[in-house]
Amino acid sequence: MNPQIQAFFDTATSTATYLVSDPAAKTAAVIDPVLDFDPRNARLETRSADAILRAVRDQGLTLTYVLETHAHADHLSAADYLRKQTGAKVVIGARITEVQKIFIPVFEADDVTPDGAVFDQLVTEEDELPLGGLRVRVLHTPGHTPACVTYLIGDAAFVGDTLFMPDYGAARADFPGGDAATLYRSIRKILSLPAQTRVFVGHDYLPAGRTSNRWESTVSDQRANNVQARDGVDQATFVAARKARDATLPLPTLILPSLQVNIRAGALPPASPSGRVFLRLPVSMA
Repeated sequence: MNPQIQAFFDTATSTATYLVSDPAAKTAAVIDPVLDFDPRNARLETRSADAILRAVRDQGLTLTYVLETHAHADHLSAADYLRKQTGAKVVIGARITEVQKIFIPVFEADDVTPDGAVFDQLVTEEDELPLGGLRVRVLHTPGHTPACVTYLIGDAAFVGDTLFMPDYGAARADFPGGDAATLYRSIRKILSLPAQTRVFVGHDYLPAGRTSNRWESTVSDQRANNVQARDGVDQATFVAARKARDATLPLPTLILPSLQVNIRAGALPPASPSGRVFLRLPVSMA
C-alpha cells in the first residue's frame, strides 16, 4: 500500500511540508511542519500549520505523528503547536541528544535536558511506526546533522535536507556535528533503495534556469542526474566539492531563532516573570 501525500510549500523558507495519510484508515502524519516567523518584528504566526490542520479536518483524518527529519536551522518547527492541537506524537531521530548537547550551552537553555525528553518518541535505524495500514520505516541518514533520519512510507522516501532536487544537489555538511563523508554514505544508502522509490525533499531552492518549485523526484532520477551525488561521483570527489561549496555559504537567516526552538521540539522558551517570551541572540565579537 502506498500513502496519499499532500505537499505544503512555504516560500519564505523554501520548505516542503508533507501530510501523509492512509485514506482508508483515516490516519495521518505530518513531516517537517513550519511555524511562521518574521524576524523583522519577531512575530510568530501559525498560518502554515493551520492550513495543514484544515486539510486534516476536511479529509476526516486523525493526525497520529509529527515526524521531524532533524532539528532544522532554517525554519522554526510547528511540531509543538500541532501536538497541542491534535495530541499527535512528535518523533525525531535519537541522536537529537547530541544536537541538544551542542546548542543548549549556546543559548543557555537551562529548561531543556539533553536527553530528547521534550520529544515524544526517539527513533533509530529500522524502527517502524504504524500508520493505519501503512508502516513508517526509519533510516538513519546523518551528515547534515547527527540526528538526520529518512522516513520510508510505502513507495515514498522523505529525506529532509539530505538530498535536494537533482538539479540542486545535496545538503551542506558544515554545521556542528555535520560531516561530508558521513553525508555521502547516507546519500548512497538512500540511492540504494528501489529505483522507482519516490524521493520527497525538505527544501527546494531554485537553481539557475528553473522558475517553479519542485519537491518530488525518484531514486533513479537522483542516481542519474543529481549534480553533486549522481552515480559515478566517489566519496573523495563529493567531500572535496561539498567542503568547497560549504565554505561559500552564509548561515541561514533564521538559524539562531530556529535552533533554540527546535531543540525544544518546536516549543518556545519559558516566559519571563513578566509573562513575555524572549529568543536569545548570542553575540560574538570579531
